Amino acid sequence: MSTLHDFTADTLEGQPRSLADFRGQVVLVVNVASKCGFTPQYTGLEALWKEYGPKGLAVVGFPCNQFGAQEPGSAADIRQFCSLTYPVSFPLFAKVEVNGPNAHPVYGFLKTGAPGVLGTEAVKWNFTKFLVAKDGRVVERYASTTTPASLKADIDKLLAE
Repeated sequence: MSTLHDFTADTLEGQPRSLADFRGQVVLVVNVASKCGFTPQYTGLEALWKEYGPKGLAVVGFPCNQFGAQEPGSAADIRQFCSLTYPVSFPLFAKVEVNGPNAHPVYGFLKTGAPGVLGTEAVKWNFTKFLVAKDGRVVERYASTTTPASLKADIDKLLAE
């Protein structure tokens, strides 16, 4: 059985990074976009990263342009946006697809591990969140409307395991 740690993804700078680097940490994986109504969640994600990072939480963002073409820019555009508009310091990966035949394998794993409403697997929109335990298993999926701050109890529980 696969875990998150079995995958590799390119960083926003185009360098391959093994997700095994996050072994032993709770990981919050989020498909992000710069021009979405949920984009202000970057602030909450960064707050989680700063508060819980020292305790063992990794927040990772995967830019995605599949929903309303809300992440149209290049990697440089995304980095600039996430440096100036929302000062993001958590790891960002290269732009990926999360649905369809070209979906990144990480998202195939996440969607299978935590299906959506009525067992559907497709990611519905930007800022869908997946919470992954220290051992790399997917624990929960959260809708775009779920605020980062509302995840604290679930994060605390996994950090205590």
